[in-house]
Amino acid sequence: MNVQTGEMTASTTQMPTFFIPHGGGPCFFMDWTVMGGPADTWDKTEAWLRALVSTLPERPKGIVVISGHWEEAAFTASTAVEPGMIYDYYGFPPHTYELKYPAPGSPALAERVVDLLSGAGLPARTDPSRGFDHGVFVPFLLIDPDATIPVVPLSLKADLDPAEHIAAGKALEPLRDEGVLIVGSGMSYHNMRGFRTPAATRPSAVFDQWLTGAVEAPSAERESLLSHWDEAPAGRLSHPREEHLLPLMVAAGAGNASAGRKVFADNVMMADISAFRFG
Repeated sequence: MNVQTGEMTASTTQMPTFFIPHGGGPCFFMDWTVMGGPADTWDKTEAWLRALVSTLPERPKGIVVISGHWEEAAFTASTAVEPGMIYDYYGFPPHTYELKYPAPGSPALAERVVDLLSGAGLPARTDPSRGFDHGVFVPFLLIDPDATIPVVPLSLKADLDPAEHIAAGKALEPLRDEGVLIVGSGMSYHNMRGFRTPAATRPSAVFDQWLTGAVEAPSAERESLLSHWDEAPAGRLSHPREEHLLPLMVAAGAGNASAGRKVFADNVMMADISAFRFG
């Protein structure tokens, strides 16, 4: 689509969708030893995020990012033309509250998102002022450091129903044929009390193994498994609250019939974390 006018235009190929780990706070832009960890804790994840655009079939015309840091009563897309910064992390060095990500928004793409969601019978609306929370600007400072690709933040729906988030992704699938990249930004393991303790080690590995199997299953089976993720081994130990996992459901739904696979794995702060690609 033309992200300036909203006119639907076919792309030469279909975009994949992704679920990415967005790290811990502004982790890629500071000395992590300040937080009590090795300096190279996030180096592998940083390198993978920096290379993501190079793996795409073409440069995206726009990006829709579903962040685990934004929840609304209805799916909500930002129509901000120049999204501001939301520093929604605490206790980090002062310079990390001065990071800027000046990528443009795209009201036309946001309206297209809402039209697709509403057309599928899902509650959807726009927000004229929502900016970039750290689930958006932190990884995208690496993914598109020139900040030239328009970015539209999309919220989770606050009831956190996995099946409804898969349905939202399915509704957005046509964007893939319009040159739009759909990215779920969260963490495959997100138990804040577990990180940096042995309590994270086995549960994160067990759940990651299950999650990888679910993502790589045929699409119908994948949908069923992800809809019942909380019944998975170590599911709730890995996600006491699921807001950082739900962006995966949107990415998987938008992937629809496309094959899913793990494309990145690391162990940080004694926990296994992964990224997934569909298509």
